[in-house]
Amino acid sequence: MAHREFFLRLAASGLRMPIGADLILHEERDPDEVRRDGRRLGEVIERAARLFRTPLAVPLMDLRLEKADLLGRLGIAAADIGAFHFTDPPAEEALAALEAAFHAPFDERSQAHIDSIRYIAERTDLFPIGMVIGPFSLMTKLLADPILAIAMAGMGLSSNDDPGVMLAERSLALAEAAIARSLAAQVAARAKAVIVCEPAANVVYLSPKQIEAGSDIFERFVILPNLRLKRRLEEAGAALIFHDCGQVNDHMVREFARRLDPAILSLGNSRKLWRDAALVPGHIVLFGNLPTRTFYSDTDMPAAKVEELTCDLMARMRQTGHPFILGSECDVLSVPGAHETIRRKVDVMLNCPCC
Repeated sequence: MAHREFFLRLAASGLRMPIGADLILHEERDPDEVRRDGRRLGEVIERAARLFRTPLAVPLMDLRLEKADLLGRLGIAAADIGAFHFTDPPAEEALAALEAAFHAPFDERSQAHIDSIRYIAERTDLFPIGMVIGPFSLMTKLLADPILAIAMAGMGLSSNDDPGVMLAERSLALAEAAIARSLAAQVAARAKAVIVCEPAANVVYLSPKQIEAGSDIFERFVILPNLRLKRRLEEAGAALIFHDCGQVNDHMVREFARRLDPAILSLGNSRKLWRDAALVPGHIVLFGNLPTRTFYSDTDMPAAKVEELTCDLMARMRQTGHPFILGSECDVLSVPGAHETIRRKVDVMLNCPCC
């Protein structure tokens, strides 16, 4: 796979880093304006990489962009997109219309995201990385009750049997088309890898009991759409970084590794990465998974505990011998009133002198 050896060398070097561009963005006086300006956004991402001492230029984990692009092209008003859900299965013609407009212009924020990748590729020596939401996770944002629809599919009902299953299947097809368009634009901007974020691919939305009983919902709704995206990346010479910070079980971790075979597998704090090392082949770098969502609180996560968890995870992963980059469980968001507290704990995670 493209760039796999590069990531393995980074892991061997002992790299520590957060996904933390949002922290640096909120040190700007006008972060909302920066989000709309590709050059300025690229400068923020570059500054984040330099501060965190990583060659990886990881963009903002803004998982709203593909939904906005998809619904905007279907004629939904911008003010309504955030809360919009399909109430009836989208017409089959909607997918054809989206595919016909594959090269249509993006909205301002999506274009700035794409342009920020181009800035990294053309103006810096950093490794440019793209970011998209995963198809399953975008589908769940398009339905008011995705859990029920997936449960019906897990019981063996088809789109011919249940309108909710048809709604989920057609929404998933629209989601995959929107993500494929975003991915293609980011690779054209010279992203060498793309992080596909599937936080909804978890045991809340996908019943382990149904899967254990033989249901194909995990394969059909999660693995196959992501496998098609991975093939698009491979054809473009770019690597897949797969991120799932949801509550996942051993079966899901094994299948992410076995079927998707990403260059990097990033998992959330629900997982013990030193145990997952036994589930994931040694050519896949594991990334994560310090509980950075609690960094805002000195009560729940004092700096001393950050150091303890950092050193413990590094030591345990060293014992496994599995390629590993110590990082955040997800993106490290700036929290009003706690920004400096979070920055201080990121500094601890990066600099504490673990043996």
